[in-house]
Amino acid sequence: MPLSTAAGYAAGPAELPPPLSAAAAYAQLARLDVAEPGSMSGYSRARFPHWAQQGKSCDTREVVLARDGADVKQDESCRAISGSWHSEYDGRDLTDASDLDIDHMVPLAQAWRSGANTWTDARRRQFANDLEGPQLIAVSAASNRSKGDQSPDQWRPPQRSYWCVYSRAWIDVKSRYDLTITDAERDALTEMVGTCRSGGEA
Repeated sequence: MPLSTAAGYAAGPAELPPPLSAAAAYAQLARLDVAEPGSMSGYSRARFPHWAQQGKSCDTREVVLARDGADVKQDESCRAISGSWHSEYDGRDLTDASDLDIDHMVPLAQAWRSGANTWTDARRRQFANDLEGPQLIAVSAASNRSKGDQSPDQWRPPQRSYWCVYSRAWIDVKSRYDLTITDAERDALTEMVGTCRSGGEA
């Protein structure tokens, strides 16, 4: 079967669904409830079913790879077999899909500690496969694994120029899902949104 371009999904430079503006991010940040991290008791990645089927044999991972890449070609099973990607976290340019991870902007374990432990599995499935908000982005596997389940007071993208978008996206996701933040997380996010004033806002 001939190679196809991204099975109906437009390929281009890595770009999240637009997060909140800087002004809106500050406003939403002030509204988020502050609480200490909850227990990890009962947590499992299996409690956040992913990657869900999205039609045309594509699962969520393949949809994001197509969305965030350029000139992405897929096989008949929707697997990305060629293309190029720019990892916004660390500035790396990649041409092999196996070198990329799909990062959950707010990691699953982090969400569990900040309120997702009370959700239904269906709600967690929605969170883990959310293509409408700025929750999923294709980045280098190395940067995603360096981040792990850490919040912005513990880990920030090595590429400082991305802090503006990253913090706005983090606040957007936490607001959409009514998740809590810690004092340290709030302070870090405030600082990172502040970088938008120096030309970092996309």
